[in-house]
Amino acid sequence: MIDLHNHSTKSDGTFTPEQLVVHAMEKGLTAFALTDHDAVDGIDPALEYASKMRNKEIPLPETASVPEGGDTPVVPEVIPGIEFSTQWGGKDVHVVGLAIDHKNEAFCKKLKAFIDSRDGRNEKMAKKLASLGIGITYEGMLSMFPGCVLTRAHFARYLMEYGYVKTSKEAFERYLGPGCPGYVPREKVTPTDAVRMTLEAGGIPILAHPIIYNFEADDLEKLIGEMKEAGLIGIEALYCTHTPADERYVRELAAKYGLAVSGGSDFHGENKPGLDMGTGYGSLYIPDYVWPELKKAAGK
Repeated sequence: MIDLHNHSTKSDGTFTPEQLVVHAMEKGLTAFALTDHDAVDGIDPALEYASKMRNKEIPLPETASVPEGGDTPVVPEVIPGIEFSTQWGGKDVHVVGLAIDHKNEAFCKKLKAFIDSRDGRNEKMAKKLASLGIGITYEGMLSMFPGCVLTRAHFARYLMEYGYVKTSKEAFERYLGPGCPGYVPREKVTPTDAVRMTLEAGGIPILAHPIIYNFEADDLEKLIGEMKEAGLIGIEALYCTHTPADERYVRELAAKYGLAVSGGSDFHGENKPGLDMGTGYGSLYIPDYVWPELKKAAGK
């Protein structure tokens, strides 16, 4: 079993990269992708931690799952990845890049410009929230979440921590969602831009969770067609909230457009209660063969 869509504390997850490696072993995964939002800072810590366990520099976790027929836990393959936040048709569209060279110079330069744009937006959001009488500053956000690429989920956690809201859902509905008093739109790359950036870094571009965008069928196919022309390799058919009908539909789209099938839980730790790595909300299962088939489709 594998999981090709996970987040750490380097974006809006609550598990550190190292804790993700341990949790993947607890879940019995043979491979998982670290796909933080617009960030690659967690990749090296995860790779290094897994490597140290393989080389017996640090002990295997006692909680690790032992595969059926085996006698020792398996240290999972850590797949370097990223999840781009893009915009198309007036909606957010996410693109996962798998097996990227996260140190590629051209890729890192473009990613920095992308993050700088997000930082400017975060400063404006903090000022708007402060103008509403909320005791928040951009500097305070950076202090509370050191080393992270800040997202609206971090703002939601801040509002919860200081008692302005009770839940993350309330934070988005009252302050952080489109049309709310604390919302600031940001410049976003397009899905085709993200596909090209992923390819430039030697990676495999995937259209993430296509059902949740609620596009009309014609619009979704138009999006897929544009991304395929730019070099899209796969589409996320196996996903935590997909019904069997959703999965069949996405598989049909994959076949129609010559795309490989990907899958992931979109694990965020405590930020998505009830959703676990590898198994999603309980019924998700992503077979090992999905990963080699994606690599084959990409010519890797």
